[in-house]
Amino acid sequence: MLVLLLIWCLIALYVLIKRHYSKWQRLGFATDEPLIPYGSLTKLSRKERHFGLIIADLYEKYTKDKVVGFYMFFKPTLLVRDAELVRQILTTDFGSFHDRGLYVDEKNDPLTASLFNLEGQSWRTLRTKLTPSFSSAKLKAMFETVDAVGDKMIKYLGKELEDGQSHDMEIKRVTTNYAIDIIGSVIFGLDIDSFSNPNNEFRKLSELVVGNEETNFLRRLRNLTSFVSPPVAKFLSSMGVKDSISHRLRDIVSHTIEYREKHGVIRKDLLQLLIQLRNTGKISEDNERVWSTTNETKAEHFKKAMSIDMIAANSFLFYMAGSETTSATISFTLYEMAMYPDIFAKAQNEVDEILERYGLKPDGHLTYEAIQDMKYLDLCVKETTRKYPALPFLNRQCTKDYEVPDTKLIIPEGTAIIISLLGMHRDPQYFPNPLDYKPERFGEDSNDYDAVAYMPFGDGPRHCVAQRMGIVNSKTALVKVLANFNIEPMPRKEIEFVFHTAPVLVPKDGLNIRLSKRK
Repeated sequence: MLVLLLIWCLIALYVLIKRHYSKWQRLGFATDEPLIPYGSLTKLSRKERHFGLIIADLYEKYTKDKVVGFYMFFKPTLLVRDAELVRQILTTDFGSFHDRGLYVDEKNDPLTASLFNLEGQSWRTLRTKLTPSFSSAKLKAMFETVDAVGDKMIKYLGKELEDGQSHDMEIKRVTTNYAIDIIGSVIFGLDIDSFSNPNNEFRKLSELVVGNEETNFLRRLRNLTSFVSPPVAKFLSSMGVKDSISHRLRDIVSHTIEYREKHGVIRKDLLQLLIQLRNTGKISEDNERVWSTTNETKAEHFKKAMSIDMIAANSFLFYMAGSETTSATISFTLYEMAMYPDIFAKAQNEVDEILERYGLKPDGHLTYEAIQDMKYLDLCVKETTRKYPALPFLNRQCTKDYEVPDTKLIIPEGTAIIISLLGMHRDPQYFPNPLDYKPERFGEDSNDYDAVAYMPFGDGPRHCVAQRMGIVNSKTALVKVLANFNIEPMPRKEIEFVFHTAPVLVPKDGLNIRLSKRK
């Protein structure tokens, strides 16, 4: 009798599992055949392929379908691959897709309460409060700090090339130091100098953020479940499995705020704006006043609305989003310029011309206005973020049943949505010859791409709030390099990416180019 009961239980379990993994067929969606229990992520589980590349593979596989069902392990997910529909989901129909569906617990795990994770009204309120931090006036005020870090990078490269010869440089490592120093200074108000001290705490934290094989298993599991199964992540958090990196950064934020308020220290950086938000409930639009007062009003309801933990959570977000993506944009651009000497020459000529127009020296300080005036370099950054989007995918969650336009398909409430930016940005339907590096495709007189498919920073209300800061930081580094160094041409070779637990794409063997000092 017991054996018979066991058999019936196994049969029932089998039927339930098969039914679970046939959800998309039953709802009429095109479906990638799942391998239980991995779904479509078998290569991820074997550490053979990056998640972003797997999603891009799915995008390329189902060329005739607007929406494709697949499974992230046991989680039913929809890949939206039509650019018009993607744009509609992110903008016009945002009300049905306003959350990301990630683990967040404001009350019991406040360090998860970042702008990226928050949902509904909590997200909307914080977004409104943080947006003034990234106005043109605020970025201009913080530019002096960015420029100073760029000078450190140029001095470092100059020392490496002081013999006057050309040398191979792993440029990704150099730009990572630059990006970390900017984030450390602009967000945390610290003078890190990763060029003279590459083993500093922030540099080590960055390596942990990107991820490596030595990362604690429970931390990797928590990060995975935060994306695939938020309830499991919440359970792990309740059992004491915390993100050690965000807690270490929280201590840095707490000590820095305490020191500034105790000694009346004012710095033109993002942390100062967050302190003002905590103390007054808003970020001042008066760009003189915001940098000249400690904002002594410290009402308790403001502190509650913007606690130290919330400042730390969002500082951690800007740290993650800013350091790796800025570094990647700079290094990918320089790598492509090495393979396209005509593009390099055109960009370098523009830099020389603009510096002369503004009366600036190649090895001297830059100005915010000069950076903004470099239009061809803008096109280069656009093409880089097209071919190498900072995050190769976007994710959303359907927050109410949604009928796919021009079909009878219904996306059920609660469904996870994935958008392959890498797949879309390299789709010849939208970008002819997508592997070619062609900044001119974004020129005013060019029709060499479909604008609806270009969204490297997302789109709609949840697009990247720090987009302009990232572009300014990237262009500043590029101007510094182009003004002071030459890049030697090299044969064209597409970048290979390794398996990694980080959401960003990590080049295999780094990015090597050959630099020499300009005479």
